[in-house]
Amino acid sequence: MRYEILGPLRVDDERGSSPLGAERLATLLAVLLIRSDQVVPAEQISRELWGETPPHRTTATLYVCISRLRKFLDRPGRRNPILTRPGGYMLCRAASECDADVFERLMATGRKSARSGQPEAAAASFDSAMRLWRGAALANVRSGPLVTGFRRRLDEMRIECSEMFAQTRLDLGRHEEVIAPLRSLVTEFPLREVFYRQLMLALYRSDRKSEALGIYDSACRVLDRETGLEPGRDLRQLRHAVLASL
Repeated sequence: MRYEILGPLRVDDERGSSPLGAERLATLLAVLLIRSDQVVPAEQISRELWGETPPHRTTATLYVCISRLRKFLDRPGRRNPILTRPGGYMLCRAASECDADVFERLMATGRKSARSGQPEAAAASFDSAMRLWRGAALANVRSGPLVTGFRRRLDEMRIECSEMFAQTRLDLGRHEEVIAPLRSLVTEFPLREVFYRQLMLALYRSDRKSEALGIYDSACRVLDRETGLEPGRDLRQLRHAVLASL
């Protein structure tokens, strides 16, 4: 069994992928996955499921939700992964059973390859890591405190992986192929200067210098409007290098 959270939450096994149709069940599974192999207190689960307005019979309602989730995860010949423990519940799983763990390992492998001067291997690892994403993490899950914090952490890791993937391709001289992805990243994360710098560099090295300067101007407008600040030193130095080459 494989839990896939880098997109709408679903469970994958030899029978195929099974999405959780009910948001409450998806949220319950997400909470237990985030705290895998730890006892999650019933009170914390209740906050994630219902916020500040729990049902009148919270304990009984939670028991029904746990029973439904156990039924959903039940597989012939396998022990059900959800265990009842004093004060709460626990989900047992191996690290290989969640795509987020695989993503983190691929990122770590790519980072190690990049530090070792192996950009081809690094790019391959980062590419494999990014291909695991199917959309916003836990997209079909309610945004309680635990889920929100975990989702934010995953989003930051995704941005970091995108940055490292782009950089390794630039290091390999794949300037043209990285332009379109970087344009999308600049649009999605308009306050991340690193993506402007990488896009400018890709355009500059592709002999598209006027476009590179246009990206700098766009960065200036966005940063001034949103933060009241001018671009940082790296971006300014790259602009000077482009101007000097004209």
